[in-house]
Amino acid sequence: MTVHFIGAGPGAADLMTLRGRDLIARCEVCLYAGSIVPPEVLDWCPAGARIVDTAPLALDEIEAEFVAAQAAGQDVARLQSGDLSIYSAVAEQIRRLEKHGIAYTLTPGVPAFAAASAVLGRELTVPGLAQSLVITRVSGRASAMPAGETLAAFGATGATLAIHLAIHALEQVVAELAPLYGGDCPVAVVVEASRPTERVISGTLDDIVAKVAREPVERTALILVGKALAPADFRESALYDAGYQRRFRGRE
Repeated sequence: MTVHFIGAGPGAADLMTLRGRDLIARCEVCLYAGSIVPPEVLDWCPAGARIVDTAPLALDEIEAEFVAAQAAGQDVARLQSGDLSIYSAVAEQIRRLEKHGIAYTLTPGVPAFAAASAVLGRELTVPGLAQSLVITRVSGRASAMPAGETLAAFGATGATLAIHLAIHALEQVVAELAPLYGGDCPVAVVVEASRPTERVISGTLDDIVAKVAREPVERTALILVGKALAPADFRESALYDAGYQRRFRGRE
């Protein structure tokens, strides 16, 4: 018996990986985060599968589902939004599984920042403007940020910032970043990326708070900040330069 953690992607069912789809199709139990995982993916569950929405469950109750499946010898597809590598609460579930000696696998999914980049039609790293992407958040009810991980510290690098779970703190984000990036720095709030209801509110650190106030956003939004979002003038990378010799180009 194995628990298969599966990154269900940012919202669109057809962004699920083939591996994730195939795992769902052969698991007798499916636990899914119903508040955010697209319900269409449940169509891949086999007939007669036990399907459990974990949105109203506490961790102890989710653990009990794992243990019950273990006792029945049933594989579990555990669907979670986005990608498992960040903000997925997988670590605490794995700790419970290891306590019971239950085997598990992790199948990655399309992360929210990648979906947002696609919606915007922008690369988040642009030569001469930003070559790093910082994925971060602000302190919230679920957990506080470590003391050294602040927006000011990350913003001092000039990197593109992908700020999760922070739409409720947009004014704080602007206050901390405007002195570092400048009020004219581009900002995009991408809401429900890849879903039929997706929308984008674009602006600058000077005006994004007012724009969002006119189009209120409650949840499932990513804040992107950085000069790479509006790259008016930048040098091209050497990668495709005619004079750049690399292993696969085969030029003298």
